[in-house]
Amino acid sequence: MTIRTILVDDEKLAIQGLQLRLEAFDDVEIIDTCSNGREAIRKIKTEKPDLVFLDIQMPGFDGFSVVKGVMEIEPPLFVFVTAYEEHAIRAFEANAVNYLMKPVDEVRLADTIERARERIAQKKSTEDAEHLLDVLAKVAPDRAAEFTGTDGGAADRFEKLINVKDRGQIFRVEVDSIEHIEAAGDYMCIYTGDNSLILRETMKDLERRLDPRKFQRVHRSTIVNLDQVRQVKPHTNGECFLVLDSGAEVKVSRSYRDVVARFVH
Repeated sequence: MTIRTILVDDEKLAIQGLQLRLEAFDDVEIIDTCSNGREAIRKIKTEKPDLVFLDIQMPGFDGFSVVKGVMEIEPPLFVFVTAYEEHAIRAFEANAVNYLMKPVDEVRLADTIERARERIAQKKSTEDAEHLLDVLAKVAPDRAAEFTGTDGGAADRFEKLINVKDRGQIFRVEVDSIEHIEAAGDYMCIYTGDNSLILRETMKDLERRLDPRKFQRVHRSTIVNLDQVRQVKPHTNGECFLVLDSGAEVKVSRSYRDVVARFVH
């Protein structure tokens, strides 16, 4: 497995130093470097790296702005690099693989690469399993139901309530009350029409807890409760918008439109 990596720092010497240290890892391939946040967002969207070493303190778009700027795609893993200790908490809140203090310590760098390997391998394993189920659903849908739990007797294995710790409190959210869910890295924004809560969980993990007959992904970063859809509004380029009970509109990307069409008429 090769870890395709981009380095982002406005200091040329910092990038060169990190390049030298990463030469010790045979599976790390540096595919590009960027000197500012805007360039980083563009390269991440184009190159789709596995891992990004990201300087936090940059003029204009800082590291956290870069993370926010790529959330419309499936984001890579991030390692924040900083000269300021106070940024560490925000780095972990953004679910970074790790954060590194300048100058970069070689032992901590090795630990960071190992963490990245584990996260990437775990992600690949999940994607392989999902791909296998997709193929099975096409060639043998009756058999696929046995694995996906979409048969009539499997509803009990899906969540009815989700506990969400948000702003120091624990909220018990009825799953049927959820309108839609939006991903922001490894955080989920759960919308119930009159409220929104933040849950620290990946979209794929949350999907497994929800009944797929009701909850469908309509965008790389959005899940919708199909029972709460009241209108479908066509849009350009084969895309459309779903209008929900609350009046909120959720965009359906072209690649997911066929999935939604099976449930919404």
